[in-house]
Amino acid sequence: MLENPRSPRVRAVAKLAKRTARRETGLFLLEGPQAVREALAFRPETIVELFATPSALERHPDLRTLLTDEQVDVQFVSEAVLDVMADTVAPQGFVAVARQTPTAVKDIFAASPRLIAICEEVRDPGNLGTIIRAADAAGADAVVLTGRTVDPYNPKVVRSTTGSLFHLPIAVGGDLEDVVERAHGARMDVVAADVKGDDLLAARAEGLLARPTGWLFGNEAHGLEERALALADRTLRVPIFGRAESLNLATAASVCLYETAFAQRS
Repeated sequence: MLENPRSPRVRAVAKLAKRTARRETGLFLLEGPQAVREALAFRPETIVELFATPSALERHPDLRTLLTDEQVDVQFVSEAVLDVMADTVAPQGFVAVARQTPTAVKDIFAASPRLIAICEEVRDPGNLGTIIRAADAAGADAVVLTGRTVDPYNPKVVRSTTGSLFHLPIAVGGDLEDVVERAHGARMDVVAADVKGDDLLAARAEGLLARPTGWLFGNEAHGLEERALALADRTLRVPIFGRAESLNLATAASVCLYETAFAQRS
């Protein structure tokens, strides 16, 4: 059992909450039984180390089975050690160190995708995590991050995806112009989500969203810049029928992705 919260091994794990350490090591943190469960079920080869308290493992017998099946060893730790390792205030008994596995942009478009989310300058970790989760739920083929979009391996992003990080390809560090060019090369329409765009319902009536589509989402505070909007084939907005001033980015993105998923399956 690992019991010393000040040991070098514990400090090395805790440092992965910082982007610098993640960039230098190519590793990231997973916290809680759900994230560990999804990693074991879909990408067990990415897990480098797994730490758990004995009581947490007792509470989750399904994880014990997965660990045995995938031949992943567990290092037992004290509650005090887990508190230091974890990024959350109240960790749920599990912390894992996993290997980052981003997908190359060219490989995403080489696979002839029908639906992707392109995130340009999305800075809020919760929003990005929710968009990845919504893209997964809507059956999207990939998520592509461009510009200064937040690191998808940020602990808050990872938690917000609730495991979807392991379900679909994610490309990081792309240049928006290059991504749009590759999307066009893959015969996709690039549709920007923006409050100044045409009504989403009109696009639904036209049958536009039944085509292979790359949805382009921008920054939470100021949306997409004019140069980004100019790259899109069409700009659409989610209509608001009540008195709300606006929708937040992740909610609007979820609506857009599902509208396309419905259209492509009708």
